[in-house]
This record gives sequence, C-alpha cells and structure tokens, in this order.
Amino acid sequence: MTTGSAEETVAVITIVSGRHLHLRRQLEAFEHSTARPDVHIVVAIDDPDIDGVVADSAPAAHPTRVVHLEKVESGTLPLADARNTGAQAAIHAGATLLVFLDVDCIPGPDLVQRYLRSCAATPELRLLYCGPVTYLPRDQEVFDARELHHFTDPHPARPVPGPCQTQLSSEMTLFWSLSFAVRSIDWLRIGGFHIGYRGYGGEDTDFAMCAARNGFRIAWVGAAHAYHQHHAVSDPPVEHLEDILRNARVFHRRWDRWPMEGWLNAFARQDLITYDETVDDWRRTTVERLSR
Repeated sequence: MTTGSAEETVAVITIVSGRHLHLRRQLEAFEHSTARPDVHIVVAIDDPDIDGVVADSAPAAHPTRVVHLEKVESGTLPLADARNTGAQAAIHAGATLLVFLDVDCIPGPDLVQRYLRSCAATPELRLLYCGPVTYLPRDQEVFDARELHHFTDPHPARPVPGPCQTQLSSEMTLFWSLSFAVRSIDWLRIGGFHIGYRGYGGEDTDFAMCAARNGFRIAWVGAAHAYHQHHAVSDPPVEHLEDILRNARVFHRRWDRWPMEGWLNAFARQDLITYDETVDDWRRTTVERLSR
C-alpha cells in the first residue's frame, strides 16, 4: 500500500477532456507527495490521447488507470457522470477513501496526507473533506509541487484553517468539487452526483445538498493545498450560459430555489437572460436583443 495507512485505501479521481499540460503537471506532482494514493483513476471524456499523456507523465510509483467515457451530447461535458464513473472504478479497485482533484489542480505534497489524517481523526462523523485552493496567476511560471508553497494564497471565499486543523461547517453551499475527499461508504450514502446535470454548473452544489440531507457537514482541512492552474475564463462565464441555465432549472426543480444566483444576475445585467416572475423561471432574451 503506497499510502502507508493500514486503515484506508486511497484513490485520487481526476476527470479530463483536453487540458493535457495541466494533467501532466498534476501527475508529475505526485512524485513528491508525502502520502501517495494507492490508485489514480483518470476519466478521459472523449479524449483517446489521455492514455499517452498518462504513460509519459505518471511517476513510476504512481499507479494510474485511465477510464474512457464518451460524450452522449456534442459540445457538453458529462461532468457528473464522469465523476460517478471514476468513483465506481475506484471503489471496484478497493478504495475506501476517494479524493477528487480537478485536472487544473496541482496537488501540494501534503494534500493526500492531510485528507487521510483528517479522515482518521473523525471516524464517526459524516463529512465532506475540502482543502484550500490557490488560484495561480496568468503569468505563473513555477509549477514544481515542491516550490508552489511560496505562492500559497487560498481563495478568500472559503475557510482556511491552520496546519493540522480541521474546521467543521454546515454551510454546504460553500462546497466545491475542485479538491475534496469522501469515504467510499459515505459516497454511496449520498448517491454520487446527480446525472441530470449536463455540462458546467450546479452539480457540485446539488451534491452538497444531497449530502446535507443525509446528515453531512463540510470539514475544511488545513494545509491540504491544491494549486489551480490558470486558464482563460469569462466573468460571468458566457461560454457556459446554456449549460448554466439548463442546470439551474434542474436544481430549482429539485430544491425549489435558484443556484448560481451571482452568475444568473450577471447574465441578466448583460441582457442575456431575464427573470419571469409569473412562471418563476429564467429565460433567454430574444435573438434580436442578443444581436444588438
């Protein structure tokens, strides 16, 4: 067992479509991990070249398995289905602790170890374990996992406990899927990600709501650092407007409230969508207004 833990078998799960350089950096970083996973499941979404990326980049002592998943709908990434597929493969491989890591994230050397320790310290609690994430700037040129601690600047919208500290919270809407861990038995209790979500947005908040309904809280794990590599994104993410609007409606039907309100309101300010109070729904504006 590569983790050095007699209690847990750890799987890291990464879903990917493109972003080959980001995946290479992530895989290479695990060479310096203080507690390596027993298996790394890489779910390739319509991307046959991922096999070559993994073969070239994964450290020799880092057991990595690629699982391929085809897109059912052109142009839309099945993020929820991909995470579920990765978890299923990890559990089938004997994993008792699942660590989900976004392909854009480089793990700090202690990420797996911190998740393991926090999990071991809270054996009877139902928890989603989340670590701090630093968003690296556009001009970042250092990607060596051993040096990234010099740039640590966790996102201010999430709690950041000190090293060796774990902070419990019931603010489930703060959950994010960039970097989190969950026991396999708890994953099964929650039921995974709802596959009614297709593409970008909403599925992680829905997962947290399902967890809360089953008595879970978030454990913010100090020093389980991940470093998010820069990539171009709009603010608000207009390139994902259709996905966000569709997924917001799915969430509203399930939970009777609107998610991603910051983005929805920003789209409305840009005259891309409008809220119809009579039917309690967000709608696209007309083609004529969009083309102005």
